[in-house]
Amino acid sequence: MTKLPLRVAVVGGGIGGAAAAAAFVQRGMEVGLYEQAPGLAEVGAGVAIQPNGVRALQRLALGDELLEFGAKWLDPQFRRADGTYAAAMWPPTLVGKIEFYGMHRADLLSMFVNRLPPEIIHTGHRCVGFEQDDDAATVIFGNGVHATVDVVVAADGIHSMLQQYVTAPSAPLYSGSVAYRGVIRAGSVSWPEGAMRNWLGAGKHFLAFPVRANTLVNYVGFVPSDEPLRESWSAVGDRGTLSQEFAGWDPLVEAIIAQVKTTFRWGLFDREPLPTWTRGRLTLLGDAAHPMLPHAGQGANQAIEDAIALATILRHADRVTAPQALLIYERLRRERTADVQRMSRFNGALYEAERGDLRARDAQLAVVPQTRSWIWSYDAEAEALAAAQAV
Repeated sequence: MTKLPLRVAVVGGGIGGAAAAAAFVQRGMEVGLYEQAPGLAEVGAGVAIQPNGVRALQRLALGDELLEFGAKWLDPQFRRADGTYAAAMWPPTLVGKIEFYGMHRADLLSMFVNRLPPEIIHTGHRCVGFEQDDDAATVIFGNGVHATVDVVVAADGIHSMLQQYVTAPSAPLYSGSVAYRGVIRAGSVSWPEGAMRNWLGAGKHFLAFPVRANTLVNYVGFVPSDEPLRESWSAVGDRGTLSQEFAGWDPLVEAIIAQVKTTFRWGLFDREPLPTWTRGRLTLLGDAAHPMLPHAGQGANQAIEDAIALATILRHADRVTAPQALLIYERLRRERTADVQRMSRFNGALYEAERGDLRARDAQLAVVPQTRSWIWSYDAEAEALAAAQAV
């Protein structure tokens, strides 16, 4: 008897949801991708694809696109606010062995979307309800559409509507900081190809790296704020305030800010690790499961890991065993993502230390390849293949 393909509904068309849909399509599942916005789009900001994310993209056959649209980090450095050298992110002996790429978020999203048949993408679908029984699950949308499938993947972000059907919702935790972010033309500041700079000051820091094949520079200014701005990617910030926050810093920081025309202001939130991600035929993915602060640069990478792990495990399931497969996915991913969440908090405190021995801080920065090797060396597909044997 031929095994029927799994029917999967992915709710949320951001990077995590689109990556999951692409992974499911690659593995022969019947997929619907549902997004409440009228189109699939990302704001003008960057993301760092780290070695674990590079590996996952290669497993999704997106390695060529990564090389085309990405900007490889060749010279990543931590610096103090005045521009003096603090540490290299990795030593010269590891240049060429550690792969980091700056990516424009819109380019990364398009890489996944371009792998999807257009007919499976459903925009303008706002999720308003969910129900399930032993045999199937149904997502209910505000436009009256009902999608009945074998598995529902909630990739609908930190304010996930579907999370309440899995576990008691927990409020996002405000970090006390906001980020100003955007992109400028690399040529406007003569940005060195492949350079990453992370300037560290008391209570704040400023990060810049190239994206879109080194034609643009992504910048992020992290500053303290008593106003817990909603964690929106698209809230417009004030360039004058950004300039004041970093006045007197390295002239290169001031030169970047001088080129800014539009900046987005983003509140930094995470959440304590959830006790469960799965109930029946519904599971969580990406920020719906494990929102994290950006200080380890792993948010998108962990969502892509989720996507490839979940698709790999579900490939070994059928319509009856799908709930069991979702529990295996949860067990595989929950502890790892919780550890990355904690690392992200730790890094933020390290980068923005207001007092203490800066030499000791710099020594910690210099051993990043050792302290983060457990993140970078992870192979999501290989780990999922091993776990899938229990399906």
